[in-house]
Amino acid sequence: MEERITSRRNPLVQQVKKLLTSKREREKLGLFVSDGTKLLEEAVRYCPGLHTVFLSEGVEVRVPESCRVIRVSREVMEAISPMETPQGAVFLCKLPEKREFRPEKGMLLLDGIQDPGNLGTILRTADAWNVPVALLEGCADPFSHKVVRSSMGAVFRTPVMVTDWQTAKESCARAGIPVAVTALNQRAEDIRKAEVSAMAVVIGSEGQGVRREILESAGHCLIIPMNDHCESLNAAIAAATVMWQMGKV
Repeated sequence: MEERITSRRNPLVQQVKKLLTSKREREKLGLFVSDGTKLLEEAVRYCPGLHTVFLSEGVEVRVPESCRVIRVSREVMEAISPMETPQGAVFLCKLPEKREFRPEKGMLLLDGIQDPGNLGTILRTADAWNVPVALLEGCADPFSHKVVRSSMGAVFRTPVMVTDWQTAKESCARAGIPVAVTALNQRAEDIRKAEVSAMAVVIGSEGQGVRREILESAGHCLIIPMNDHCESLNAAIAAATVMWQMGKV
């Protein structure tokens, strides 16, 4: 049976607002927020942790019977939706269990990707092309609503691994998987000539690139050819280029 909330002061409304803005709150409660009817349909199909759904009047989405459904007023929907023009659906999902890092050939290691749009786009592309991804230190929270939205629901379908550089480096070494970085330097190899599908490739942050400690210990450097007057590529575009070269599609 559907419940109903009409007051912005309702404790559950306040909780949703905290979940939207605080990673600490998300980890404390084991929940994250997403919004929009399209993403809700993706969550219904792929996310076993779909927990609570808030719907505006007139919005109909079929959800599992185990899911809590709450009808809310327009004012409440405007209070809990991060969108300027709400679509009439906001929902909570349980955070998935943390996955142990497992190195694989043809995977990405993301170093300090802080822009939610870039991170979400990378996760979406990796999901489309079957490329494993692990987040190193300094990355945006993959379960912030901005990342979930820009991933177009990829976080519902493909588990996200989070680890640190030391663990990733040692695990790849034990597995015999060479680590490569995308960087502009004298020893960089044209990505078109490298065996990228056999490597774990590090994509650096938008502003700083790959950290020096990773640059110094990686066995390979890769360069993506481009016009001389271009200094660099957007992190998500660079990641997509690497993933395409991995040839896992």
